[in-house]
Amino acid sequence: MVLVSVNGHEDPADEPAWAMQLVVRVEKSAPPAHLAVCEAAAMAAVTLLADPRSAPGGEWHEAVASWEDRRIRKVVRRARGVRWPALDALPGVLVDHGGAPARAFVPGPVTEVPPEIARLQVGGTDLPREEEPKPPPEPPYALIGLNPGVTMTTGKAAAQCGHAAHLLLRTMGAWPGLRVRVVEPADWGRAVAEADTVVRDGGFTEVAPGTMTAVARLVG
Repeated sequence: MVLVSVNGHEDPADEPAWAMQLVVRVEKSAPPAHLAVCEAAAMAAVTLLADPRSAPGGEWHEAVASWEDRRIRKVVRRARGVRWPALDALPGVLVDHGGAPARAFVPGPVTEVPPEIARLQVGGTDLPREEEPKPPPEPPYALIGLNPGVTMTTGKAAAQCGHAAHLLLRTMGAWPGLRVRVVEPADWGRAVAEADTVVRDGGFTEVAPGTMTAVARLVG
């Protein structure tokens, strides 16, 4: 098992925190489900990280590298109506995974978030939970397990899944598919033991610092 904290390096004392902004589309008439949003946010994060523009020599590389040298914060927001297409021109990627559109934007200082993103709500994103788990994709795929003993809103859980997918990508390399599930309480210990990466939260919102929120492993 590779045990990795979500915090990464410490933020420089004299500089603002950096974050990757993630935005999910949540229309009142047809909101996506909880785990679908978690998967979409995770896929959006790794899609941006795996994009050639984030690689050395790419136009996003300097920003991504500067962010990864700090705490790897991710902020999940929601958009609906005209505020969703207003994000089109900003540097980032769009994925539609499981009917839950999500965007990941190039990381930057939290004091310099573009107004199109800054006006979007962060807290309170909590969506209906799926009743039946979806079947797994064809291997290889990333399996992310959420801690059944930690209560999190959809927005918080989506950020944790983004962290888990990020760490798994950096640890194990790229993979085409992804599945998120809430681990059964009796299986949590085994899930931790079998994990390739483990997320321990920085404690900025909803949970105490150091809380183990998610695990991830490569299947296949």
